Amino acid sequence: MIPRFGPLVEPDATTFRLWAPDTDAVALVIDGAQPHPMQPGEHGWFTLRVPGAVPGIAYRFRIAGHDVPDPASRGQKEDADGWSVVQPGLPPPSARRVRPWHQAVIAEIHVGAATPEGTFRALIDRLDHYAEAGFTAIELMPVADFPGRRNWGYDGVLPFAADRSYGTREDLLALIDAAHERGLEVLLDVVYNHFGPSGNYLPLYARSFFRDDIATPWGAAIDLENPVVRAFFIENAQYWLGVLDCDGLRFDAVHALATSGVETFLRELASGCRAVKPDAWLVLENHDNAAGWMTRNEALYTAQWNDDWHHVFHVLATGERGGYYAPYAADPIAGAARALSEGFVFQGEPYPDADGHPRGAPSSALPPDAFVSFIQNHDHIGNRPLGDRLAGSAPPERLALLRFVLMLSPEIPLLFMGEEALLATPFPFFCDFDGELANVVRDGRRSEFPEFFASHDSFPDPLDEATFRSAKIAPADFDTPQARTELAAFRHLAQARRRLVWPLTASAYHGADSLREGNALRVTWRFAAGTLTMAINAGTQPALIEAPDAPPAELVGDAALDANGRLALGPFAGAVWGTPP
Repeated sequence: MIPRFGPLVEPDATTFRLWAPDTDAVALVIDGAQPHPMQPGEHGWFTLRVPGAVPGIAYRFRIAGHDVPDPASRGQKEDADGWSVVQPGLPPPSARRVRPWHQAVIAEIHVGAATPEGTFRALIDRLDHYAEAGFTAIELMPVADFPGRRNWGYDGVLPFAADRSYGTREDLLALIDAAHERGLEVLLDVVYNHFGPSGNYLPLYARSFFRDDIATPWGAAIDLENPVVRAFFIENAQYWLGVLDCDGLRFDAVHALATSGVETFLRELASGCRAVKPDAWLVLENHDNAAGWMTRNEALYTAQWNDDWHHVFHVLATGERGGYYAPYAADPIAGAARALSEGFVFQGEPYPDADGHPRGAPSSALPPDAFVSFIQNHDHIGNRPLGDRLAGSAPPERLALLRFVLMLSPEIPLLFMGEEALLATPFPFFCDFDGELANVVRDGRRSEFPEFFASHDSFPDPLDEATFRSAKIAPADFDTPQARTELAAFRHLAQARRRLVWPLTASAYHGADSLREGNALRVTWRFAAGTLTMAINAGTQPALIEAPDAPPAELVGDAALDANGRLALGPFAGAVWGTPP
């Protein structure tokens, strides 16, 4: 498959290509040489074959007096708005099969904050930690090139190029290979709904990449009705899977793809991904709770992040009821029952926000592993004013129950880096912009939390390097007595999941049911290979609930069968049974 975007490298030449339908002339600028006019072709394409151009050459495009990087650059010399560099060819990816999805236990990782050095190479040295803890996959937050030296990754502007602050493309490939050697799959978070606010030069020469008549939170919508635009992102996904050998992709905020070409794009995107890696893990973030993408008969997308699961369990554990937790606060026990047994809490009911519009679609027919669940992730930590984690505020018994439910229910568990040891390291929002944009970001952060900042003299300034440094995790952070204890508890849960959950979720799913008695909840999932039953008490008072006669396989907190065969649960306690069919 010959790529359409970016330089095409031959043994003795390189062909440079750019889609620039809104300009009449493009010149290729090679570092140290005079500009070369590029040849216009059909449908806005410009090309130029340069004999002797070899990997390592730095280049840019000159358009209307501006020198701009290649939007399909495979690597930059320095920052995102500088010189693009022709990259050497890579060996074909291995023929290894991706681990079965039901075995996924995912650690979400920010490369820059996961180690003191913040590089791909430094993260290699931490892979043994994740494998030994019981994870089977790492999910990297976006690494696409962004302006500046630090960023969450969602302000990327060159989707094919790994940011130089983390290392080279070869460093990233070494990380992926090292993860595979340790039995860890690698997912990459990619952003196809917008470009960052700085360093995106596409409007200069390809205005038809966007729809000025459709606004999004990040500006003009990307025009997914345009087949060239769709092809750009599909080829990008194929690059990460088929060239860099990632095992899966997480597609950020597809609900924000705001043009009428979304359905066509998502179908073509899944098809394009599976053409290069049929068993790839393809995971959506979609706040619309659109269940249809995960139906197993079409094999389009593997799973979706389930914010409903997070929100309702956060309310149960913390009592917080403001902001986006408010719609889950009326009856969080009922919400938890639905999240565990059916997936989404909102499946077409009116969403109690300002508009009261229906949200979601029926999801009870989907298997539990169609959902990725989490107690925390980058958003739900970083969206808090201080970027604080639950480990710094929630009582230990509540955290223990949350981890018990997350790890021993059959949905796919995801934890944010350090959560396996209940580290309290914050993860505030950070970035590295200059000038007026820096002030806009700083003021915007304050405006998100007016009540908080009205009573605090200081806050984590997203532009201050100290804010970024505060999010960094060091190996020594896992070597305290408390961290070692919590890490051992997590390992136990991961081992129990392998023993109790995996044999069941490897088989066909036959549905679930739930029973509620006060604050106590029992959920039973039925599989061809047997059943899994979980009982929990999310209240502050003891509770009783009917349970299987057999002793529980796993317990957390004060839980035991009484003389009448009912399960007595202390506050924030739980039990799990695995039984044959």
